Amino acid sequence: TAAVLGTNAVISESFAKQLTDLPAELLEHILCFHVLNHVDICKVSCTCKRLHDVCHGRGKVWAHQHKLRWPRLQRFYQQNESYDWLKEFKTRHMVGQQIRRTVESISKRFFTEQFTIFSKIVIFLSLGAPEHFCADELLEILNSDKRKCLTLKYYAKKILYFLRQQNILRNLKVFLERPPELQSALEGAVLVDQYCNPLADVSLESTSAQIEEITDKVKKNLRVKNATHPSLRASQGDCFVLENLEFQRQVICALNAVLYDQLQYKGNERDYYNPLNSYIHQVLLRRTGIPISLSVLYMTLARKLGVPLEPVNFPNHFLLRWCQNQRRSDDIYAYVYIDAFGKGKQLAAKECENLIRHQVGADYYSAISTSELLLRMVGNLLNIGKRGEGNEKSYQLLRDSLDLYLIINPDNVQYLLLQARLYFHLGIWPEKVLDILQHIQALDPSQHGAVGYLVQHTLEHIQHKRHPVEPEVKKRSVPEHRDVLYSVGLIMKHKRSGYNCVIYGWDPKCTMSQEWINTMRVHQLSKGADQPFYNVLVQDGTCRYAAQENLEPHSAPLEIAHPEVGRYFTEFSDTHYIANEELQARYPEDMCKTHRTVEEHYHGLTANSGHSPSINIL
Repeated sequence: TAAVLGTNAVISESFAKQLTDLPAELLEHILCFHVLNHVDICKVSCTCKRLHDVCHGRGKVWAHQHKLRWPRLQRFYQQNESYDWLKEFKTRHMVGQQIRRTVESISKRFFTEQFTIFSKIVIFLSLGAPEHFCADELLEILNSDKRKCLTLKYYAKKILYFLRQQNILRNLKVFLERPPELQSALEGAVLVDQYCNPLADVSLESTSAQIEEITDKVKKNLRVKNATHPSLRASQGDCFVLENLEFQRQVICALNAVLYDQLQYKGNERDYYNPLNSYIHQVLLRRTGIPISLSVLYMTLARKLGVPLEPVNFPNHFLLRWCQNQRRSDDIYAYVYIDAFGKGKQLAAKECENLIRHQVGADYYSAISTSELLLRMVGNLLNIGKRGEGNEKSYQLLRDSLDLYLIINPDNVQYLLLQARLYFHLGIWPEKVLDILQHIQALDPSQHGAVGYLVQHTLEHIQHKRHPVEPEVKKRSVPEHRDVLYSVGLIMKHKRSGYNCVIYGWDPKCTMSQEWINTMRVHQLSKGADQPFYNVLVQDGTCRYAAQENLEPHSAPLEIAHPEVGRYFTEFSDTHYIANEELQARYPEDMCKTHRTVEEHYHGLTANSGHSPSINIL
């Protein structure tokens, strides 16, 4: 019956009569069969009053269709509540169409400039739809065919990134408003992780569940040593402190055995400055980290088992301290210091100085608050962003870590100025730059020199945006472009450096400054600067400007995993990328050239070899 309903728009009278004679429960069961979609249900409900009543908005049929179509949304509905599922379905469907139209229009509006946070706010507010509906539709766009709709996915990803970050910032502000004793270091670390990885599946619930599994392993180890240990009686979520120091020592011993011997957690000495070392979900996944992230894990586990360890903001090497007296003391020698990065090694006060090879004052051995711990964690990420290679990834990390730092410590002039300079350098959100500069001037009038310079140039940038220059259209048929051999969309290999890349622009001659030409030793090339140069997106995430003599078509074209690919291209077609409308408007004759090059270079080779094109290319 369901198969017939799903394939026929018109139901015969006799068949409809047989169908409508069935009990309502059985009809609902049939209409919830997986082969039927919402179009089928609409057609069925129009057949007669009986079927129309069975398909009413608050019934099982439309509830099933809603769940089938948008499974991720089900967590937003209470099981015991009654909903008009047909109305919910229509609303979600209309929101989806509206979002797709909006996202599709973005490329035309922002192709020539940075798609800024301000732009995202304006676009999102214009949608006027429930936020979870918007996020779900954006996810649906991102999860569609991997090689197609790249421009649509590029902007959908940026908007979803922004939406999730705004939610996380709200959660972080609520977290920071709590009394210090209610601020969990683990929850704070998860919020930092979520903000820097808003598209990843990171939650406090999943992180806590993983930590609970480790806790159970520690209890199992503890039970072997002391079957009557008080920590074994503690239930999940219990908050308690072991008064007996020997019991605490047994917990620490079991914790070290499980964490470092059994589970093989260790400090990441080889790749210390990898930002993944700071993200708690990556620490749990990769079982490695840096002193502060491993300390958060170690301290959380110890506290769950009754040992009240405290975080210590020791310079260059984060530590934990463990009081050896019944009462908390100001005497730094009343504590043992634990190095979570060094497999839980226990140190006396002055032994800690051996880790950094210089002496420090007693203040550095003091316990710090959770917000201070988060500032240290975010500061590490900020420094990694500064050390970056100047690509999209490092700039994004720098922006995210600055956002977090200034939410926790909003009046830090040094980092406010860095944020203003970063936005100015990237040419994004000039209105926000002016707000930041005004705030800096109010906090510290002595910064008037740096502030004045940035204000002047930011105002010039705003003025320039009001009178944008039309982009140059480059046609290959023009005589001065006759030496340009390659075209946008071609997958290339750099002859000297060996990197893989895709062309997204070109100039008939090098257009960079003389300083750049000297720095890059362009004069050492056989044709120097007097040859075509190409803008390329490189596999490692950088954007480069390469001379024609250094490039050659890739012998086995492959996808280029660069975050900006979608800004310029709409599809990867096995041998090349297809430029989107905006890039084609800049280079109107290039795609024809790209198709000819692909046909000559790849299909000709495959014909001679006797293999199918797809096998040879892939």
